[in-house]
Amino acid sequence: MISNYIIYVFLFCSLYFEVFLLLTYIEKRKSIKTEYLEKKNEYWPTVDIVVPCFNESKTIIATINSILSLDYPKDRFKIMVIDDGSTDDSLKTLEFFKGNPQVEIHHKENGGKFTALNFAIENSKADLFGCLDADSFVDKNALKNMLPYFENPKIMAVVPSIKVHDPENTLQKIQQVEYSWGIFVRKLLTYLNALHVTPGPFTIFRTKVFEKVGIYKHAHQTEDLEMALRLQKHHYKIANSHRSIIYTVTPKTIKTLYKQRRRWSYGFLKNAIDYKFMFFKKEYGNLGFFVMPLAVISIFSAIYLAINFLISNASMIWEQIMKIKMVGASFGKIHLDWFYINTNFVHIIALFTVIGTIVLVFLSVRLAEGKFKFKPNLLYFLLIYPLIAPLWLFGAVFNTIFSKTITWR
Repeated sequence: MISNYIIYVFLFCSLYFEVFLLLTYIEKRKSIKTEYLEKKNEYWPTVDIVVPCFNESKTIIATINSILSLDYPKDRFKIMVIDDGSTDDSLKTLEFFKGNPQVEIHHKENGGKFTALNFAIENSKADLFGCLDADSFVDKNALKNMLPYFENPKIMAVVPSIKVHDPENTLQKIQQVEYSWGIFVRKLLTYLNALHVTPGPFTIFRTKVFEKVGIYKHAHQTEDLEMALRLQKHHYKIANSHRSIIYTVTPKTIKTLYKQRRRWSYGFLKNAIDYKFMFFKKEYGNLGFFVMPLAVISIFSAIYLAINFLISNASMIWEQIMKIKMVGASFGKIHLDWFYINTNFVHIIALFTVIGTIVLVFLSVRLAEGKFKFKPNLLYFLLIYPLIAPLWLFGAVFNTIFSKTITWR
């Protein structure tokens, strides 16, 4: 059947990517452990950190205080808070920092996050420029841990490791494992020069790069992804400082998680279309020839495999129901006979793919947390996440195909 061949291809791509990541990790694991460990900084460049704000009165004070607590010379960094036409009491809340010489507060009409970023870029005279979303918080060592990477003049941006801030319910604990996976993959993609996202939470740029590639633009509600692809288009390098930790507030409900991830996936697909000229081109290295095409394939494979799984299991359950109706239920002794173990090639590949996923999740948690400790959220992630992720992937594909715009709020 043609469906089996499609499954072969999708499972092979998944397994190939997992093996590729595993081999990259084995090759680079010593470098990851020792990378700029306890390196003393001799140069402290000036830094402007912008905090775009739209109706963030509940978290904005904690966000700014976390930046003010950075272990960095106070006269070498400044905070630019851009209130993007908030309709709550965010602007009033920001009066708490009135008179603080390190905090500038600006107000403008609502135009979207990218306009707030551009407003700050146009008014920045610092060596480095970064953004921190108003629902995120920085570790005190995050900024200084990034500096050694800028010793390489080819590196124009450094991205951090992002963790979930105070996970409360099961859904947030699932995301905690997912974010650990993101830390792991982002680190490995650095070695492949294939990072394709400069996350809103505390990516730090050389300010001069915006003169070369231009400022932010409206990019399907995922400006941070488009900016990374633009840097890659111009062959600028993006590094990852996995010891620079940022904590971000994550969705607490399926509905808000669905909306957020659908927007992310939709933005990726739309930007992938915009940058399709990079696909399978040697001049764009691993990103264009390998990572981006596989990322697109993974979205469609996840949807197809999820649908196939539901249909096959629904069919099996229906057969069992009909069998019980015809011959009745039997609860005799269960005998295990290896002869009846399914050795179909598809199931063998699927088994190895699952094993590969478990191994990579283990390595991800160990890298993110410094050590591995078994927690129930690992099981939640492995059992629940594959069931819910296809929902927003399908939504993103649907909106992309039918050109339905997804809004931020």
